[in-house]
Amino acid sequence: MPDLLLPPGPGAPHGLRVPAAELAEQFSHASGPGGQGVNTADSRVQLSLDLAQTTALDDVQRQRVLERLAPRLAGTVLIISAAEHRSQRRNRVAARERLASLLREAVMPVPVRRATRPSAGSRRRRLDAKRRRAQTKRRRRPPGPGDQA
Repeated sequence: MPDLLLPPGPGAPHGLRVPAAELAEQFSHASGPGGQGVNTADSRVQLSLDLAQTTALDDVQRQRVLERLAPRLAGTVLIISAAEHRSQRRNRVAARERLASLLREAVMPVPVRRATRPSAGSRRRRLDAKRRRAQTKRRRRPPGPGDQA
């Protein structure tokens, strides 16, 4: 299979190119329906990429990816399994697409939240709602000794 190409985007301004030599594929029997070839076809694909050794990432991207994908890693190796299709070729494509989307999300920088103040209108609406709610609750109270009925 050819190299895995990711288009330019946030965190990867020039895109990413994962060499095909760095991607390891293993094939095995997939569970589920398969017709006559169910016991002979190795249609499940396991695609693995060692994130610590790949030449596709620079140091900043590598650190970001290793931190964000840590729960999914076996050491520094990311393993993707695909068995949703009957054909090995379609599962290979699905695994590569899944790997590409995981890498794309992992290299993106985390957006910094800028603190903003509530607008004057939103503050006024909040206080009006609080006053209406307090008035509703006041009306539900039983009349006291000093209240006019």
